[in-house]
Amino acid sequence: MTPATATLPFDNPFAEAWTTPFGLPPFAAITPAHIRVAFEAALATHRAEIAAITADPAAPDFANTVEALERAGRALSRVGGVFYNLAGADTNEALQAIEREMSPLTSRHWSAIMLDAALFARVDAVFAQRATLGLDAEQTRLLERTHRGFIRSGAQLDPAGKQRLAAISERLAELGTRFGQNLLKDEASYALVIEDEAGLAGLPAFLMAAMARAAADRGHAGKHAVTLSRSIIEPFLTFSTRRDLRETAFIAWSRRGENGGDTDNRAIVAEIVALRAEKARLLGFQTFAHFKLDDTMAKTPENVRALLELVWAPARARAAQEAANLAALAQSEGEKGPIRPWDWRHYAEKVRQQTYALDEAELKPYLQLDRIVQAAFDVAGKLFGLVFEEKADLAGYHPEVRIFEVREAGGRHIGLFLGDYFARASKRSGAWMSAYRSQRNFDGEIRPIIVNVCNFAKPAQGQPALLSIDDARTLFHEFGHALHGLLSDVRYGSLAGTSVSRDFVELPSQLYEHWFLTREVMAEYCVHAATGEPIPEALIDKIRRAQTFNQGFATVEYTSSALVDLAFHSLEDPGEIDPLAFEAAELARIGMPAELTMRHRTPHFAHVFSGDGYSAGYYSYLWSEVMDADAFNAFLEAGDVFAPDLAGKLKRYIYSAGDTRDAAEAYALFRGRLPTPDALLEKRGLAA
Repeated sequence: MTPATATLPFDNPFAEAWTTPFGLPPFAAITPAHIRVAFEAALATHRAEIAAITADPAAPDFANTVEALERAGRALSRVGGVFYNLAGADTNEALQAIEREMSPLTSRHWSAIMLDAALFARVDAVFAQRATLGLDAEQTRLLERTHRGFIRSGAQLDPAGKQRLAAISERLAELGTRFGQNLLKDEASYALVIEDEAGLAGLPAFLMAAMARAAADRGHAGKHAVTLSRSIIEPFLTFSTRRDLRETAFIAWSRRGENGGDTDNRAIVAEIVALRAEKARLLGFQTFAHFKLDDTMAKTPENVRALLELVWAPARARAAQEAANLAALAQSEGEKGPIRPWDWRHYAEKVRQQTYALDEAELKPYLQLDRIVQAAFDVAGKLFGLVFEEKADLAGYHPEVRIFEVREAGGRHIGLFLGDYFARASKRSGAWMSAYRSQRNFDGEIRPIIVNVCNFAKPAQGQPALLSIDDARTLFHEFGHALHGLLSDVRYGSLAGTSVSRDFVELPSQLYEHWFLTREVMAEYCVHAATGEPIPEALIDKIRRAQTFNQGFATVEYTSSALVDLAFHSLEDPGEIDPLAFEAAELARIGMPAELTMRHRTPHFAHVFSGDGYSAGYYSYLWSEVMDADAFNAFLEAGDVFAPDLAGKLKRYIYSAGDTRDAAEAYALFRGRLPTPDALLEKRGLAA
C-alpha cells in the first residue's frame, strides 16, 4: 500500500493500486461516498509530500525539488481523473454536491502549495543554477515551466497579496462550478414537447426518430421532443417549417443561463470578470487578457485582436451577402419581415440545396456513427501505425461507453480509448476529450487512458446512429485531441499530451478534421445505412464544393464570441458590470449583423466561465486554424494525404511531443516554417 492511500478504508476502491486490465478505474465499485473520502486522503497525502520536499535538509537540486514535485500528488490526480470526468459525462446530485464542496477546497489546497515561500525558494534556487546542472532539453523545459508556473501563481507576491490571490482563486473555483452546474440544469430540464403531427412539419425521418427517443427518455412516450442538444436542436431549426416552433426552441437555446432563479448565470459572470481583472492587477498585468495571453503563442491581446479583426471584416461582408440571399428566398415563399436568427439555418439549407443540390437528409444515411468511428481509427492507422481493438469485456462508467485498446502495429500497447457518443441528461453539452490517466515515462512507463465525450442524438432501438457533416467533423476533431493524448511520449507527466499552450492545443484536433473530408476517407467509409451502397462520387464532389458555403455565418457567430470574450477580459476595472449590456455594446461596436447571434452567448459561454480553460482564449480555435490549414496543405502539396515522411514529422513534433518545446518551434520543425493566415482565409472562402 502506498502512502497516498494509507489513510483510506480497505474497502475504498482508491485504497490500493487497481488490478483491473490496463489499470482501468473499477467504475462499478466506485460510489460518490468513496470519492469524497478518497479526495480528503489524497489532499492530505499531497500536503505531506510537499512538506517533505520543503523540509529536505539537502541543498535544492533538480531531483529533490523539481522531480520530487513531479512525483507528488499522484493520488490526487488519480481521484481527480475519475471524479472530474464523471462530473462532466455522467453526473448526479451526489457528484454535484461533491463538486461544489471540493472546488473551493482544492483551490485552497493548490494556492497553499504555489504560494509556499519555502517551496518556491527551492525551485528558484534550482532555476538560478540551471545553466550549470547538465540538464537535457526536456529537464530544462520542465524546470522552466515549473518556475514560471509558480511566478504566474503569485509566488513573488507579498503576504497580503498572496492572501488576497488565494481568496480570489477559491472564489473563482466556486463560481465556475456553479456556472457549469446551472447551465447543465437549464439544458437538462428543457424539452419542447410536440404532441401533434402539425408540429413535425418538414422534419426528416432521422430527426423525428431522435426526437421520439428524446421524448421517451423524458417520460413522454409516443410524443416528440426538441432538446437543447445540438444534434437535435440544430437540425430542428434547419428543417422545421413551423416558424413559431423554431422561434420558441431557438430562444430557449439562446437564453440558457439567463432565465432568472437559481440557475441564472448573469451575476456569476459579473463577479468572475471583476475577480479575474483584480487577479491580473495583483500579478502586475494591465488586464486579465494580458495575463492570460502572456503564456501563449499569441503573447498579447493586440496580436489576438489583429487576427480576429483580419477575419471579421470579410466574414461580416460575406454574412451580409448570405443574409440577402436568404431573405430573397424567404420572401419568394411568402415570408414577410427580415430574417431572424431562428430562420437562418432553415433558409440556408434551402439555398444550399438550390446552389449545390446538397440535401442534409439525403446525405445523413451515409454518415453512420460506427463507420465514422472506424474511419477515425483507420486514418490513425495509416498516419501513425495504430491499431484499435474493442474490449467488450471491459466496463465503462456508463453502459453506452465503448472501450478500445490502442496498439502499435507491432503490438506495443499505447493506451486505452473510451468513446461516449450519445446525449443524455447526466452529461453536459458539447464535445470534449479528457484523460483518466495521462502518459509519463518517469518512474516507469505509464500509458494513457483517454476519453472522447460527444452529444449525438441517440437513434431508435435497432436503428443505426446517423450523423450530420458537422457531427462527423466533431468526432474527428475530438479524436484528434485523443490522439494527442494517446501518442504522447515524454518523460514527465506535467509536459505530456495536451499540456500545451491553449492556442496550440487545437492544432492536432482541427488538423485531424481535414482527413474526414478527403475523397480517400469518404469513399471508403460513407456507406448508406439502408442499401449498403458507398457514397456516390457526385455527392462527394457536392460536399467538397459546399465547404465554403455559409462561412460568413459560421465565421461571424464564432468570431463575435471570441471578440466578446476578449473584450470582457480586456477591462482594467470592470466594476459593477451588466454582462448582457456589455455583450450588446460590444456586438454593436463590431457591427454584429442582426440576423445572427453569437455561437455562445455570455450566460452559457462555458468555455470561458465554467472554469478558466478558454478565458481570454476562445480565439484559440482561429489561431490554431491558421496552422491547421497550412499544415494540411503540406500533405496536399506532397500529393498524398497520408505521406509517410510528413506523417512521421507530424507524430514526432506535434502529436507525441507534448510541451517539451516551444509551440512555434514545434510547428516550424514539422513544416519548415511558420504559417501565415492565407491558407485560413482560403479554407473559409474569405480570401480577397
